Amino acid sequence: MRRHLLRTGVFALAFAGSVGISAAQQPPPPGDSQQQSQQEKAQQTPSGKMGKEEPSSHAPETQPQPNAAFVNGALAVPGAPANTDTVPAKYSQKNAADDQLITTAYTFKTLSDDERHAIYEALKGQPAGSAFSADIGTELPPGIELRPVPDDLAARVPQTKDYSYAVTHDRVLLVGTSRVVAGVFAGP
Repeated sequence: MRRHLLRTGVFALAFAGSVGISAAQQPPPPGDSQQQSQQEKAQQTPSGKMGKEEPSSHAPETQPQPNAAFVNGALAVPGAPANTDTVPAKYSQKNAADDQLITTAYTFKTLSDDERHAIYEALKGQPAGSAFSADIGTELPPGIELRPVPDDLAARVPQTKDYSYAVTHDRVLLVGTSRVVAGVFAGP
């Protein structure tokens, strides 16, 4: 009985498949061929070919237009800052270096020199754990003791709130919740 049901099921699937194939092979109704040829013609036009080729990211530098608002990504007006985040990394060493930062390091990227100095001065005198050295992006081992950033420092530099820190022999490391170093601060 089971074999009979299995054979019947296989024949039913084969029949359904052949019906689908024969329907797909039938020519389109008369009105559809005109629509299909219009679509094919549209795909052969320059606008129909858009998106098939990407422009090179290494395009040669062009001479700035006299009224261009941006030149190589930099705002081209008198008094505008020269090296902002809009400038592509291929024209800015600063932005190329920023592209190498891990995401959590962006929290401290925009700190002023005074804020960086305040972080270092506030935390450098704290007792250091075992001798270690780490850079941004390094996950600290569980044996390294982390302490929460003091409230008075978090009030002066709000970006440090909810971070922990560790002190090495010459640097202060700010660490996120996953024990990954997000900021390294050294003395002058």
